[in-house]
Amino acid sequence: MKRGTHISLITGGARSGKSSFVLRAASEIRGQKAFIATAEALDEEMKVRIEKHRGERGPAWDTLEVPVNIAAALSDVKGKYNAIILDCLTLWLSNILLRTEIPKQGAPTIKERISELLHALEQLKKDGGNTEQGTGVFIVSNEVGMGIVPENPLARQFRDLAGTLNQMVAGLADEVYLITAGIPMKIK
Repeated sequence: MKRGTHISLITGGARSGKSSFVLRAASEIRGQKAFIATAEALDEEMKVRIEKHRGERGPAWDTLEVPVNIAAALSDVKGKYNAIILDCLTLWLSNILLRTEIPKQGAPTIKERISELLHALEQLKKDGGNTEQGTGVFIVSNEVGMGIVPENPLARQFRDLAGTLNQMVAGLADEVYLITAGIPMKIK
């Protein structure tokens, strides 16, 4: 009998230990592993960060670099992997927000991209896992609403969208963790 898909949302502040926690948890799952990375190597410092993270994951992980169309990536990996990490939602949101600031004819809006993501996650849960073991999906996101109100409209829009996105994904998730100072707290 197949087991289903189990979705975990892991959130917290920058450098709180989210990615390390997720990598440890997902590495315990036997079978094929996929890492959907939303980061883009747009400068030298980011290139170094990306390579460091690749090295930490090791060769057991298939890495998909998907800065924008993560809904399609989730559909593509469905049924092929036992563990999937999506790192991270807030960087993805930043990527699409900056690309849609000046709307292009026929390009999806931010709300459409979010709807596509939520639909892809719902399909993962509905369709179940790929093996007897099932599939563990780990989604990393930053908690950005605990600080001061940003001074500019784009930053306020980002903060508001990130908070709403986190709430929507948390609603779909089977469990939610808040990581603070490297300490995971299960909140759902």
